[in-house]
Amino acid sequence: QVQLLESGGGLVQAGGSLRLSCAASGRPSNTYAMGWFRQAPGKEREFVAAIGRFSESTYYADSVKGRFTISRDNAKNTVYLQMNSLKPEDTAVYYCAAGDNSGSHYSGRKYDYWGQGTQVTVSS
Repeated sequence: QVQLLESGGGLVQAGGSLRLSCAASGRPSNTYAMGWFRQAPGKEREFVAAIGRFSESTYYADSVKGRFTISRDNAKNTVYLQMNSLKPEDTAVYYCAAGDNSGSHYSGRKYDYWGQGTQVTVSS
């Protein structure tokens, strides 16, 4: 079992920045990939970014490429999402995910464990 706890969400103006953190516990974090997903009101959950077990690969949705950066510190069992140049359309609840199922890092099916989410609101 893996427990995930997100933090760092909040209210920011368009063009601003936020850094989300996700602290993991229960298993060594280098045994699973980690990712960020988001869900806006009335919309389906969507992939944002993911990172391999040893940071060997990163993956981004086209909508955030060049603005968001995912990283991880396995010594601290933590994954980060640095979000720059935020837009109102980035407003959503952001969820951290962890897992090592086969398949694409872009798919929610890869991940068995999910955090409770943290709200990000970008005002125009």
